[in-house]
Amino acid sequence: MSASDSPKIGNAFTDDALGTDDGTALAERIRSRDVSVTEVTQAAIQRLRKVEPLIHSIVAERYEQVLGAAAKLDKGNSLTEAPFFSGVPTFIKDNTNVAGMATRMGSDAVPAGHPLKKTSPFAQQMLAQGFLCLGKSTMPEFGFNASTEYAHGEPSRNPWNLAYSAGASSGGSAALVASGAIPIAHANDGGGSTRIPAACCGLVGLKPTCGRVVDNDAAKSLPINILSDSVVTRSVRDTANFIYQAERYFRNTKLPHVGKVDGPTEKRLRIGLVIDSINGHKTDGMTRKTVEATARRLEAQGHHIEPVRVPANSTFPEDFALYWAMLAFGIQLHGRKLTHPGFDKRRVDALTQGLDRMFRKNFWRMPAILWRLRRARFDYAKAMAGFDAVLTPVLGHTTPRLGHLSPNVPFDTLFDRLTRYANFTPLANVTGAPAISLPAARSPENLPVSVQIMGRHGDDRTLLEIAFGLEADHPWPLICEKR
Repeated sequence: MSASDSPKIGNAFTDDALGTDDGTALAERIRSRDVSVTEVTQAAIQRLRKVEPLIHSIVAERYEQVLGAAAKLDKGNSLTEAPFFSGVPTFIKDNTNVAGMATRMGSDAVPAGHPLKKTSPFAQQMLAQGFLCLGKSTMPEFGFNASTEYAHGEPSRNPWNLAYSAGASSGGSAALVASGAIPIAHANDGGGSTRIPAACCGLVGLKPTCGRVVDNDAAKSLPINILSDSVVTRSVRDTANFIYQAERYFRNTKLPHVGKVDGPTEKRLRIGLVIDSINGHKTDGMTRKTVEATARRLEAQGHHIEPVRVPANSTFPEDFALYWAMLAFGIQLHGRKLTHPGFDKRRVDALTQGLDRMFRKNFWRMPAILWRLRRARFDYAKAMAGFDAVLTPVLGHTTPRLGHLSPNVPFDTLFDRLTRYANFTPLANVTGAPAISLPAARSPENLPVSVQIMGRHGDDRTLLEIAFGLEADHPWPLICEKR
């Protein structure tokens, strides 16, 4: 590839107070007074202003407010007993409330300019770790799409190659972290919305076991809770430390304790291998090659790899699709209650409209579908008996160019494209199982190609240990490093 053919990238890294640190290293430098919180915040703001015109990943910012908070932290007597991530800059996704900021869920149907008075439960849990929230990150309308693109306006772009998707629905957060503007950001996942953008942008993206972190209000209202909040990061240790600190804030006693995870497991694990999706669409060559190479690395580490069938009923893809459509129907019907009294359903995009129509035509099937989806957790547990984890692709094919998944694509075509692309991630949401996305290779277009590891219900710890082992065996470069 000649210099003129090289992809345009969104690289925010520079020689400043942030350096190339992950969140853990940056927090330690702040605690030791090697760098001030103000210096870190100023550096992050400068990086954001540099890269945002390229990646379009910010909904709203509150830089001056955070600079004031940073100055107060610097004047404090000691940071040694402060929360673990004190002073580390971050962003919260635009479907999660932060007091003093509006929440628009990526939709033109939700009016702008209405700051909220309360911070959502999970955002409270996250910010209690000491993070400084610089603003809200982008997402596609209501999180329904697998690419952060809009009917009108600029899409969020992949920092590794600006012509390609950053994934979704936490695409803005993933682009900001991958670009180097911030080291860690909020993400949440209702069908792959943490793992998909992490995969597209070369990040670590853990969907924890359902109930591992504090539920937000939306999760409590669903007939089957498929939502889970977390973060996207550039290192496994940032994700592990986040979960450890989150557990100190809230411990779900119904789940096994994760505790402090700081390295690979010494156990020989039995890991299942899945290459192709249950919905019949073949995985593309680059993705297949990457998963197979990861399986060989795991074998070289002493683990036993065994091909298995997808641990789900054959009706699962169609059942999940209609559940997904039901969420769009709910937004159309109850948008004023769920979002804002000024919600205007005439302004939702064509994808939301198409999903709504699909549900209305098939709503009579929901009782049987809900029964099967509730059974999926037990089917999954039975299939996982004797296995510690399962290795799969994150996505059915490599990251698409912007426009491929635009909400302006005719609905039937777009829906078909989405089912061919985002076909491995939803199972963990319905079953409540933990799953993690990890970068593993790079395509000829300079785009990350990632793998997914799914675990037994409650066993987030094993996934983090496997992730540490793969990271040590195959370190993933930063976007600023020689490619």
